[in-house]
Amino acid sequence: MEGMNQTQVTEFVLLGFSHGQPFLFALFLAIYLATLLGNSATFSLVSLDPHLHNPMYFFLSHLSCLDLCYSSVTVPKILANALRQQATISYRGCLAQMFFLMWCAGAECALLAVMAYDRYAAVCQPLHYAQAMSRSTCAMAAAGCWLWGLLDSAVHTLLAAQLSFCGAAQLQHIFCDVPPLLGAACSNTRPNELALHVSSIFVGLSPFLLVVISYLCILATVLGMPLATSRRKTFSTCSAHLLVVTLYFVAANLNYNRPSSGYSPAADTLVSVLYCIISPMLNPLIYSLRNQEVWEALRKVVRVSGTPSSPGNNA
Repeated sequence: MEGMNQTQVTEFVLLGFSHGQPFLFALFLAIYLATLLGNSATFSLVSLDPHLHNPMYFFLSHLSCLDLCYSSVTVPKILANALRQQATISYRGCLAQMFFLMWCAGAECALLAVMAYDRYAAVCQPLHYAQAMSRSTCAMAAAGCWLWGLLDSAVHTLLAAQLSFCGAAQLQHIFCDVPPLLGAACSNTRPNELALHVSSIFVGLSPFLLVVISYLCILATVLGMPLATSRRKTFSTCSAHLLVVTLYFVAANLNYNRPSSGYSPAADTLVSVLYCIISPMLNPLIYSLRNQEVWEALRKVVRVSGTPSSPGNNA
């Protein structure tokens, strides 16, 4: 009986937009442009300035690249749908969007944990830092983060491709993600839900615990510093990092490991927007623009680009 009602889905209707909404278009466009500007500037500065060629900024450049991908996977389609009378996305486009979204999510969880460990090694074990965070170690850690996210995403996408949908394929969301797909499916979703719960432990909770432990160790070391100025500077930086990381992990785990009763569609959308769209915009503000070394690198670039070349140099 259930099989008779199953249909071959070619597109999904996204019910997060009831009709054309110019205000949301302007809001998401402003967020997207800020995300592109902040993360592109961070990535470029780290690449151009030799003084920023160290493990912390190496991982920060990967975070900026991830956040650029993160936003570009979802926001352009959101902008296109915000002005349409009916927001839609093709079936293959939905799976592709979900695949890249989950890839970025898994990779960023792992990368945030690696970045926290890097700060732990720098603050708590400075004598062993160069050996612990060598160039080859950093390269393997970054590659491992991308691969970890890719494998996690592949599992969820393959399971989602097996789902069947009955009647009108409607998603209570503004973009394609695993929870809305499971809510719209009429076939057995237990394998998908089990994969989400397992993933929330190994991809979400475990990195978050590593981040918390790393920063607790940093805090204990900072409190033992003799100079108040050193304590204040380190504590200010670490507290800002921990705030953003906590916001990201809590929102992600709420989205992918929610109670069986679920939330309202509006709450689901808000949580997803928080970690998929807002967090990539905030990361360069917290990790980069509060950093004096980044500002110094920016001043150098502006100074060099604003210096006119002399006739003798062109001869």
